[in-house]
Amino acid sequence: LFPYTTLFRSILINEVGLRDGLQNQPSILSTDQKLALFHTLRAAGIRDFEATSFVSPKHVPQLADAAEFLRLLPQDRSLRYTCLIPNERGYERALAAGATGIAVVLSATEGLNQKNIGMSLVQATEVCERVVRRAKDEGLFARAYIAAAFACPFEGLTPPRVLFELLDRMRTAGADELAIADTIGAANPRQVKDVFQEAINRYDDSHVAAHFHDTRGLGTALAWTAAEAGVRRFDSSIAGLGGCPFAPGASGNVATEDLVFMFNDVGFETGIDFNALLAAVGTAATMLQAARGGHIVPWARSRPQAAE
Repeated sequence: LFPYTTLFRSILINEVGLRDGLQNQPSILSTDQKLALFHTLRAAGIRDFEATSFVSPKHVPQLADAAEFLRLLPQDRSLRYTCLIPNERGYERALAAGATGIAVVLSATEGLNQKNIGMSLVQATEVCERVVRRAKDEGLFARAYIAAAFACPFEGLTPPRVLFELLDRMRTAGADELAIADTIGAANPRQVKDVFQEAINRYDDSHVAAHFHDTRGLGTALAWTAAEAGVRRFDSSIAGLGGCPFAPGASGNVATEDLVFMFNDVGFETGIDFNALLAAVGTAATMLQAARGGHIVPWARSRPQAAE
């Protein structure tokens, strides 16, 4: 087990269900439904949210209410909201809506950039650099995802050299946080260990986050491996919702309830109440028939106290 100290026992969970979880759902939730889901997540103790994305409503109608939803979220300094930004036009919309944090997504391959945002890898890298620099100049928190960090649905395995070249560029541009994303759930624990150990060595744990999908049922195993490498910031999605509409094979994100149960059970401090989180799973399931819940949910609901 880990040599626990106060310094290393805290895990930050960034809930991406409101954006990544909803963007690929056939059902489009109303703004009021999204707010209800947000409040159940907040009641469980979640403080960090990827709230929405300022993408084209034509291409992602599930997030067409991005500006309205962002304005209705509570303005509490203990909470952190980020908004996914596809391009400079999206950044302008986010800024006008009062965003205080943004995230850019740079795919590690030519093919996924073309499918996801209609740009070449060179173009996408330059756009992300400009958006991150502008965000920092204007006082916003800036996060940079590198998508398809381990493998691409169009080009196969991603060379670590390419991944770290892009991470270096985003960090140089000023990104506060670098999120290494296994977009299609293709990574294995050995790859995760090697990549995240190198990332922690280069950027330290305060700048590195892990974003896993549970495509092959390895999401929690990969998260544990990343934690062993020193990662303390993890993305997850309530009820395992998620998937990229432009990346074949990108099924649901690792479920928030799975990660929270695992980290709480081991002795990490997440600040999140697992039982309260089950209520949020129920809310998501009521709203979206596709909300299957994480691997831990059937066991958790079978306990005697869960039925009381």
